[in-house]
Amino acid sequence: MSAPKSGKSSVILDIKPYEAECDMTKLEEEVRKIAMEGLTWAGSELVPVGYGVSKLRIIANVVDDIVSVDDLQQQIEDLEDVQSSDIYAFNKL
Repeated sequence: MSAPKSGKSSVILDIKPYEAECDMTKLEEEVRKIAMEGLTWAGSELVPVGYGVSKLRIIANVVDDIVSVDDLQQQIEDLEDVQSSDIYAFNKL
């Protein structure tokens, strides 16, 4: 009898900077530096919000039993230029 396989999820996060002048390339690099067992970063895009501000929409593939999405969001929000992060979509793989 084998151990049950842990589920995986694809979480799409919207990450909003504090200001329009934020270097979004640098912000994405900082987000992708966050590393933990069971986390794999995937694609991303910049989404215009308005008034010259864009948010970073990025995909994090996670192993459900290992990665806490709440902890991941907290680490993202602890970054210097991040105002907030929201879950745009959460899909089981």
